[in-house]
Amino acid sequence: MTGSTGRVAIITGSESGIGRAIAVALAEQGCDVGITWYRDEAAGQATAEEVRSLGRRAEVRHLDLTRLPQAADVVDELAESLGGVDVLVNDAGTGHVTPLLDLDLATWRTVLATDLDGAFLCLQRAARRMVAAGRGGRIVNITSVHEHQPRVGAAAYCAAKGGLGLLTRVAAIELAEHGITVNAVAPGEIATPMTGQEDEDPTGPGHERPGVPLRRPGDAREVAAVVAFLASAAAGYVTGASWAVDGGMLQMGPMAGSHLDSDDWRRP
Repeated sequence: MTGSTGRVAIITGSESGIGRAIAVALAEQGCDVGITWYRDEAAGQATAEEVRSLGRRAEVRHLDLTRLPQAADVVDELAESLGGVDVLVNDAGTGHVTPLLDLDLATWRTVLATDLDGAFLCLQRAARRMVAAGRGGRIVNITSVHEHQPRVGAAAYCAAKGGLGLLTRVAAIELAEHGITVNAVAPGEIATPMTGQEDEDPTGPGHERPGVPLRRPGDAREVAAVVAFLASAAAGYVTGASWAVDGGMLQMGPMAGSHLDSDDWRRP
């Protein structure tokens, strides 16, 4: 693993939200950054400008993880443009809320392709380059609290994130001999465009969350800080772990039981 500067990080899904915060955090750590966008090229370029304002290089590419396997070529393109890859963060993802009995195969496949198949192919491309370079590396997969716990109406999303969690653990043990660590970060509710809370202060009025021990959503920068640690030399002995960034949400399982007085939880 190289030092804290002069490294290259590739972050999928970095046009906004958690991905953008990660790109900025890794640039602050001294990384040049490969950025990908899916829907909004201008947003991807805005992320790149934030990275460049910190004195680091940035390259931007379009990434559509429903177009597999060729979409993963973007990892190689960014690595070639930036001079390698030391850190990969798989952040690109999608979700869908549909009751299990109404879920059609096309929707199921789209979510699995984006959240699991695409992450696998990007991980594989980056890991091959890291092994060939011989200087180790860091891979971080952004999963979800639903890597660990189910959610009504989110069968495809939960299946994909659970699968990505176990892929993380298999990759960790297979790549360890090459000095490559592989970890997951599992966010809870984070104030991002995906949750309809773009650029909002999660500690402000209207964001009270009685069911979350810390009583609020998270900030994308709070997720990025954990990713930055896992990407750093300080985390050299950390691999195969899943880091929940959820305000304590996962600890609430036993609390959400017999005291409930309606079946509202059964509906998405």
